[in-house]
Order: sequence, then C-alpha cells, then structure tokens
Amino acid sequence: MKLKLGISFVAASAIALMSSVAQSAPDDNSLVIAWGSTGPIEHVDNYVNTNRTGIWFSRMVWDQLIYREPKTFEYKPLLAKSWKALSDTVWRFELRQGVKFHNGEAFDADDVVYTLNWISNPKNGVKVQRNVNWIKEARKVGPFTVDVEMKRPFPQAFEFLSGPITIYPNEYYAKVGPDGMHKAPVGTGPMKVVSIKTAEEYVFEKNKGYTWGSPKGEAQVDKMVVREIADVQTQIAELLAGGIDITADISADHVTQIGGVSGFTALQAGTMRTGYIGFDAAGRGNHEPVTKLKVRQAMAHAIDRKSLVKNLIRGDAGVIHTPCFPTQFGCDVNAAVKYEFDQGKAKKLLAEAGYPNGFDIDFYTFRPADWAEAIMGDLAKVGIKAKLTKMPYFALRDKQRKEGTTPMFLMDWGSYSMNDMSAITSHFFKKGPDDFALDDDVAKWLEAGDTNSDASVRKANYAKAIKKITGQVYWLPMFNHVRNYGYRKELKFIPYQDEIPRFWQYGWK
Repeated sequence: MKLKLGISFVAASAIALMSSVAQSAPDDNSLVIAWGSTGPIEHVDNYVNTNRTGIWFSRMVWDQLIYREPKTFEYKPLLAKSWKALSDTVWRFELRQGVKFHNGEAFDADDVVYTLNWISNPKNGVKVQRNVNWIKEARKVGPFTVDVEMKRPFPQAFEFLSGPITIYPNEYYAKVGPDGMHKAPVGTGPMKVVSIKTAEEYVFEKNKGYTWGSPKGEAQVDKMVVREIADVQTQIAELLAGGIDITADISADHVTQIGGVSGFTALQAGTMRTGYIGFDAAGRGNHEPVTKLKVRQAMAHAIDRKSLVKNLIRGDAGVIHTPCFPTQFGCDVNAAVKYEFDQGKAKKLLAEAGYPNGFDIDFYTFRPADWAEAIMGDLAKVGIKAKLTKMPYFALRDKQRKEGTTPMFLMDWGSYSMNDMSAITSHFFKKGPDDFALDDDVAKWLEAGDTNSDASVRKANYAKAIKKITGQVYWLPMFNHVRNYGYRKELKFIPYQDEIPRFWQYGWK
C-alpha cells in the first residue's frame, strides 16, 4: 500500500511541475475545494447536519444575528445591528434593514421570529437539541425589532447566536421545509448555491448583493466548487494536477510532501477540537475493568500522550489535560487532575485493581488507525490487550447511543466552534445519550455553570466538574487537533483556530 501511495504522489508531483495550471491563478476567478475524508454532508440544512464540513457550508450560505470575530472572539453586529438585555432572560435585537435573501425575499423580524420559534420546537427535530433548547420564544416587537426570551438565564446564548443558529427566510422555509432547503438552500450569506449533487459536488456563486457592510466581508471569488472526495490520496493527486485549489483533509505526512513541491503550500494549524479517550465508567456495556477507577487511572498513566503528539499529530497540537479547550470560558487548567506517563505506576494500579496480568478490551475510533495503534502499543506494555474496531463517525456515534457497548473509545469534539466549555463538557456529562459517566454531581455542577449569569459562579461550578471528571478519569483528555491544509501558493489563505475556513474570503494574489 505504501509503495502505491508513493508512486501516486510522485506522479502527481511530476504533473504539477510540468503544468502551468499550478503556477497561476484561474482566469475565471474561481476556487475549487475538496473535502469529504470524514464522510460527506448527508443533509445541508443547517439544523439537520452534524458534520464539520456542513458547518463550513452553512457559514458560506447563511448568516447569524451576531458575528464572532475568529481571531479575537469579539462579538460584532451581523443581521442584528444592536442588542440590549431587558432582563436576565430576555434580549432585544434591532435588525439591519436592506438585507435580502438569495431568492429576493426581504429580511426582517418575521424571519428571525419564525426561525427561532421553529428550531426551538422539539417536534421539528433539530438534530442537536442543545443548540436550540434554551430558547423559550422569539417575539416580534416591530418590523425590525425582536425580543428573544430564554427558558432560564443562559449566559452562553451569544455563542449559539453567533455560531450554529442561522436565520432562514420564513416564507421559503415554511413552504419547502428541511428537504427543500437541502435541495435548494437559500440564505443571506456571501455565497449563493447554484446546484447540489448530494455527497458529490456543490456549486456556488458570489452573492453580489452582499454589500451591506457585513463583518464577514464580500466573497473574493466569483465562483466556487466544492467536491466531496473521500480518498485523501485522490485529493492530493487532484491538487497537484490542478483539479482542485485547496484541501483541508490531508495528514501530517502529506503536509511535508506537498510543502516540498514548487507552486504549493501546506501547513498545520492548531484548532480547538479536543481529542479524548472515553471510558464506559458507568457500566452501560457491562465491561467490568473500566468501571474501576484504578484501572482508568492505570490506563491514563500508561499512554505517552507527548510522544503521540510529537510523532503523529505534530504541528500546533499539544497535550490537553482538561475535558474542554483551554481558551473556552470556564476551562480551568489548574482544576484538572493530571496524569504523567509512568508505566510502572500503571502496572501497580492494575495489580491493585485485581488485574496484575492486564485484560482484553475492545477499542473504537473513527480517527486514523496509526493514532489508535500507538495507544494500543503503550497499553500492551502494561498488559492491556486492546482490539481495534475502526468505524465511520456516524456509525460509531449511533452504536454508542443505541447500544452503549463501547468500553473504550478515541473520539473528539469541535464544540461547534463555540468558545465556551458548556459546548463540550456539558454536552457529554449531563446525562445525555453521549454520557458514559452518569455522575449526578458533575451534571449538577455543569447545570449550575450553564444557567448562572454570574461569571464567578459559573467558573467555580465548572472547576468542580473538571476536577471530578479528570480525577475519576471519565475521560482521558489527549490533545488538541490540527487541521492540515494543502493549497496553491497563489491563494490568500488564512487558517483559524475555530476550525472554520472562511472560503469566501480566500481570493487570489
């Protein structure tokens, strides 16, 4: 297999060196993107999608009420031009005038009220309920004024209103619904959808009406094509041969390879995506060893996370000790219990737990097998024999939720790019379908942190949750992920820590 991939790369490199297409910007001011290695977007409606690339799609097509500046995390006006708190649970938004949806429908308060009330109704089946279930009601105050009432104080509301909550045209969506929005998306964003071939190709054109002063900026290309290409080697071959202009799916090894080819640039950019090993501490799948604290502590000490980061993840990745990303609000690094690499201590703990000779365990992931194999190698040295099952993300997620039969799993979470630890820690430790700890205290502390307007109270409760999650090793936090990009050197590309490429901003030099 390695020989075959090497020949593929060499051949594509030769094509790139001989071809002028890799040396100049396209005449039609277009941009061709490849993604898809983690699976295609199954449904582009923002409230049905859970795929990371679906988030990228949504930011091009739709807008939010609020814009969060990706470098400073500062909130700026977007579809809302201003806002003020009327109480602990009500915000009033004054909306921009003169904005139109791609189908010509004028944007006003009716669109905001319809969208927020539709998504917050559980009967409508928004995929990620946590993104919307804090909304009690949106009310129209005037043609361009809306009050948004929360069910309880919800201090992280602006992270959601600047992130996963996008505004839809009320008349169009009422008529076509989620399936119609999937077939022909309509938003106010900088790119208009021309055509969709599900799981194959998406064609966009510049929204020439996007001139009302959006902080997102106008599109820098006239046309954009996204190709879903599952095989990374095919993506690389297409990049070097001129079939695409940029990919965000490559591995660390590919960064080194592409970076050595004239006319191309490759880089590794750190993200807030947090990788972790989860354990079935609550015994949902009846695998006894991982229900014992000393076993989980032993496994934490047995794994050399620094070596994994240095040799396989690379770039701006680093070891993380918290069940959240350190920049997120409330993610107190000092509250975490840390586990240094010490296989002697791991063996001692296993013996104390009643497993002096180790045990067998099933290990699940959707991430690269070499990552899992490095972890398995460390565990084998202390007697733990892990059997790897690699599955697509959605299949693994559904297995966890429906069966609960995954005693150990290497997973990660991007927090929907929200800079608040409630977007990750509260998702996994508040008795939901992804909670394998089912700890009453942790759930209580997280709820208190999620629903109090006093920042100091929030931080104190989150710190208690972090201390217990790490002390009980419900998770072993591993590292922050990097996103690996390869692109033509003429492209004006900027990576962002929130793992959302702003493709519409990337023009040609």
